[in-house]
Amino acid sequence: MRQPDIEIYLKDADVDHQQIAQWLSEAIGPCSQWKQKGQTFKCQAGNIPVTWLPKAVGKWNSLYLESDQTPWADDVACARAAFAALNVEVRCAPGGWVEEDGEEDADRWIRISADGEEEITWRTS
Repeated sequence: MRQPDIEIYLKDADVDHQQIAQWLSEAIGPCSQWKQKGQTFKCQAGNIPVTWLPKAVGKWNSLYLESDQTPWADDVACARAAFAALNVEVRCAPGGWVEEDGEEDADRWIRISADGEEEITWRTS
């Protein structure tokens, strides 16, 4: 089942929003100019709203694609594509998470890096 949106986290210092725009232009469609509001950057990749939040969680940047019309069915597929294209460590939830799933599942993450893919516990709060 497709997720209604996609959110992945990319390791800081290894990637910036300009590299993200180039990757998304190739993967989805041309990116509009980034508009900065406070610490947040927004653009459109094709017809998909994109939000880039540097240092959203410690040294991790958040990439949020606000659509179910991306080339990826879920966060993990997007994270794999981001790692392949950008060669930067990526983390994402193993599936869609909702509050009813409870706090325990909120700390379950998939880590994709040069070491491979693994499930980790990542306490983000």
